[in-house]
Amino acid sequence: MRPWTQVPPQQGRRFVITGSNGGLGLETARILGSRGAEIVMACRSVEKAEAAARTVPGHDLGRVEVRQVDVSSLDSVRTFAKGLVADGRPVDVLVNNAGVLGVPHAVTPEGVEMHFATNYLGHFLLARLLLPVLTDRVVVVSSREHRSGAIDLDDLGWQRRRYRPFQAYGDSKLADLLFMRELDRRFRSQGSHLRAVAAHPGASATAITSGSGHPVVTAIGHYGQKLVGMPAWRGALCTVYAATMDVEGGTYIGPHGRTELWGWPAPARMSPKADDEVLARALWDRSVALTGS
Repeated sequence: MRPWTQVPPQQGRRFVITGSNGGLGLETARILGSRGAEIVMACRSVEKAEAAARTVPGHDLGRVEVRQVDVSSLDSVRTFAKGLVADGRPVDVLVNNAGVLGVPHAVTPEGVEMHFATNYLGHFLLARLLLPVLTDRVVVVSSREHRSGAIDLDDLGWQRRRYRPFQAYGDSKLADLLFMRELDRRFRSQGSHLRAVAAHPGASATAITSGSGHPVVTAIGHYGQKLVGMPAWRGALCTVYAATMDVEGGTYIGPHGRTELWGWPAPARMSPKADDEVLARALWDRSVALTGS
């Protein structure tokens, strides 16, 4: 397949990217910044994000700003979204990128496990709250591991089941795709010009396992990805493609290789579970109840 690196010019377009102080999010910001985009780096650590922002093209021209948000905290998401909406400036694209992988068991005040809260639920609320200022699309970053997901809506805190962090990760990434497809269906049923799309980075060399709390898991994730994974900028191209190209709502983009571990942006394979409309509606209703949105 011919390599895709020709990102269209993005002057005058504003992107909100969660978790953009490192890894795929930072590479996404750098690529978009190099094409003239305005970037809002939505990150948990302002200090880390401000240091990272200085490496994003356009920072010296005032096209990059940092705002604090912890997407695992619904209160933090509400505060962030309220401030962004109050600005009165449009957001062309929301990139729901922030994520955790392999973290120890923890539960939010809403009774939701931390992978589910960070990778999915906080982003669900953020997308809903930013709809009044959104002009183009929501991009959800998922994973090949969504195929292993099996959401238990009656045990989102893993209180009854033996906790398995990588299963919890897969569940959260399945939730991301269910949300993307349901959001896009709702856009279309309302006659909205907005769209929801998704992407995954295949095997990309990032530090996503650094929060595992287990040195062996962290080391395997770190060195394993460096050995077999694409550079982070290559994985980020799938997100950038989904965020900038004229793709239909509901589209899922990933690396073009047969196993979708490596390659250039292309339509990706989605598990039938990710297109289960009954489960998607049930997840939506449960998420509305949990977030009060």
